[in-house]
Amino acid sequence: MLDMRWLREHVDEAREGFRKKHVDPPLDEVLAHDAERRRLLQEVEALRADRNRTSEEVARLKKLGEDASAVIASTAALGRRLTDGERKLATVESELSRLLLELPNVPDEDVPEGVGEADNIPVLIAGEPRGDSAELVPHWDFGPALGLVDFERAHKLSGTRFSMLTGFGATLSRGLINLMLHEAGREGYQEMAPPFLVRTEAMVGTGQFPKFVEDVFRVDPGPLYLIPTAEVPLTNFRAGEILDPAELPLRYCAYTACFRSEAGAAGRDTRGLIRQHQFDKVELVSLTRPEDARDELQRMTANAARILDLLQLPYRIMEHCAGDLGFQHRKGYDLEVWMPSYGRYVEISSVSWFGDFQARRAGMRFRREPRGATEYLHTLNGSALAVGRTVAALWENHQLGPDRFRIPEPLQAYVGSAEEFPRRA
Repeated sequence: MLDMRWLREHVDEAREGFRKKHVDPPLDEVLAHDAERRRLLQEVEALRADRNRTSEEVARLKKLGEDASAVIASTAALGRRLTDGERKLATVESELSRLLLELPNVPDEDVPEGVGEADNIPVLIAGEPRGDSAELVPHWDFGPALGLVDFERAHKLSGTRFSMLTGFGATLSRGLINLMLHEAGREGYQEMAPPFLVRTEAMVGTGQFPKFVEDVFRVDPGPLYLIPTAEVPLTNFRAGEILDPAELPLRYCAYTACFRSEAGAAGRDTRGLIRQHQFDKVELVSLTRPEDARDELQRMTANAARILDLLQLPYRIMEHCAGDLGFQHRKGYDLEVWMPSYGRYVEISSVSWFGDFQARRAGMRFRREPRGATEYLHTLNGSALAVGRTVAALWENHQLGPDRFRIPEPLQAYVGSAEEFPRRA
């Protein structure tokens, strides 16, 4: 959430940020409601002061034994006006809070211009696509042929956009999760095992609600919501707290299943493991002081890229242009792995800096000095990595033929030391 005082004092900067993002949120309504709120607040405070003065006058007159009926009537009238003013103020404040939740984050000043994904800027290209990419078997055919995944029976169980990894496919997925968590631990992230269901407040805290309410699965009674990413419980873990600066940065990692309705994604990447209603992911989250956030963004991006390096997968890092930044995002990068079946790079991780946008929603602050003023934290998150997409990328990029694939050396210890699947006799 954006700071109302900042908005009031930097209207032109906010408008420019929204222009860069190619969005048109209700900024004028926010400013109008803020002006009305301040007018009503001044009026209510004046009425409270008048009521207090007349109440004191009633007490004084009664103490002197004088007639206080006129002042009592005046006090009652002031009370009615005050009640009406407080009611109007509460209504305006409620509407202002609702409108503020509809305002997206403003991009960082150095985020490049652009309308969408096609305008993102390459930062790094690592590895080269295989020369025989066109001859490789797509993972949605390769996996079932080797008994590694069953799409048809998963569809029978749960419908479209679900899959069931089987045999060594499940072992490979588990091995990747353990590799990713082990590497995150080496980089100083504390492993967590959060709940997969969260309250409305947690979804609001990270910016999923109200904008993306149609993209999640709701569970009643409660209501509770299946998490779309571990970012939600990890970021909100310290919600409502004032942190000791000696704790910062706080770095968390977690494996979770993730659940997304994929509303509006019909017809996109419908085959295979790329776009599922349920998928596994290892997530990184960092809570930092504002002055450390830029370096933390670069660090987290490098942490995610290291997994792709270990797995010897060709990939590239793309800086988001302003038009491709998410609702909550201030600055970010996509890590995209080469997928021969698509003949293009496919996002496998998104690493994002939110500024204090999430911290304001979730009430996460810190004090630099024991008695000093509180400041809002900056939050960051990134995938390291989306497991299903990593499985698909391994099957396609490390194929040794239509019925065999190579297992990169760093992964072998996590899947039984096999160099290839199936093992050679």
